[in-house]
Amino acid sequence: MSTAHADDLHRSAATSRAPSQDADPPQATARRGRWVPRGSQLAAWAFLAPVVVYLGAFYAYPLYRNVDLSVRHYTVRSFVQGGAPFSGWDNFRQVIDNPTFDTALRNTMVFTLVSILFQYVLGLSLAVFFHRGFRLAPTLRALFLIPWLLPLIVSASTWSWMFNSESGVVNYGLHLVGVGKVDWLTSPHWALTSVIIANIWIGIPFNLVILYSGLQNIPAELYEAASLDGATGWQQFRRITFPLLRPVSAITVLLGLIYTLKVFDLIWIMTRGGPGDSSTTLSTWSYRYGFGSLLPDFGPGAAVGNILILIALAFGLFYIRLQRSQPA
Repeated sequence: MSTAHADDLHRSAATSRAPSQDADPPQATARRGRWVPRGSQLAAWAFLAPVVVYLGAFYAYPLYRNVDLSVRHYTVRSFVQGGAPFSGWDNFRQVIDNPTFDTALRNTMVFTLVSILFQYVLGLSLAVFFHRGFRLAPTLRALFLIPWLLPLIVSASTWSWMFNSESGVVNYGLHLVGVGKVDWLTSPHWALTSVIIANIWIGIPFNLVILYSGLQNIPAELYEAASLDGATGWQQFRRITFPLLRPVSAITVLLGLIYTLKVFDLIWIMTRGGPGDSSTTLSTWSYRYGFGSLLPDFGPGAAVGNILILIALAFGLFYIRLQRSQPA
C-alpha cells in the first residue's frame, strides 16, 4: 500500500469519527423532543386553579367592582337593584373639588410618613439591641410582639382609654410631673398625633421581626474584622449594618407604607376622623362617604378608595424603579 493511499484512509476515518458541527447536541435534541404527559399538565393546572380562583374572587372582582362604583351614580336602590347611570369622572371631580380632600390627603401623608419613620427607626434600634445577644433577649423580643398579635379593635380601645382626657393614664402621668390636662382625642391639635402614636406602637414589632432577621444574615466575620481595625460601634453600624440591611429595609418600608395608607379601624375607633376633619384620612373619608350617613354616596366613596389605590401603586412603582437602579 502506498503512502498517499494510507494518508487518504487515515483522513477518511478521522472525518467519519468527528461529529458534524451543524448537528445539535444530544441534550438539546432531547429537550426539544421532550413530551410532557397530558396528565402532568392537568395536575399543574389543578394546583394553580385554587390560586387563580382566590385572586379572582378576592382581588380582581373587588377591584373591578370598586372601579365600576366610582364611574356610576349609585343610590341605595340602584346599588341593590342595579341600573345605575354612567357618570364618568363626575365622582372624581366631586371628590377633588371637596374642601375635605386637601385635608384628608395631607393627614394621610403625615400619618403615613411619620408612622413609618418612627416605626423603622425604633424597630431597627431594637433589632440591633437584641442582636447583641444577652440572657433575656428572647423573652423581651417575644414581649415586643404583643402589639402585633392583638386585634386592632383591642389596641384602639386600649389607646382610647389611655388618652382619655378625664381618666386616662397618660394625663395622670403628666399630672404627676406637673403638666396640665391634654385633650388628646377631642382637640383638633392633638387628635392626629394621638392616632399616630398608637399606630407607631402597633407597627414597631413588624419592623423589629423583619430587620432582626436581616441582621441574622450579616456575617459575624465582618464585625470581627472591623473591630480588629479599630472601628467603633457607630462606624460598624454605618459602614456594615445599615448598607447590608438596605434591601431588607426597602421592602420593610414599602410594606409598611402600603399597610399604613389603608389604616382605617384604628382611626375610626379612636377619633372617627374628628374632631371636625382634624384626623380624617382618605380611608376614613371613603368610609364616611359610603356608609357614614343615612344617605350613603357610594360613587364618591369608591372614587376616594381608587385614589388611595393609585397612591399605594405609585409607592410600589417607585420601589421597583429604585431597586432596578441599585447596582447588582
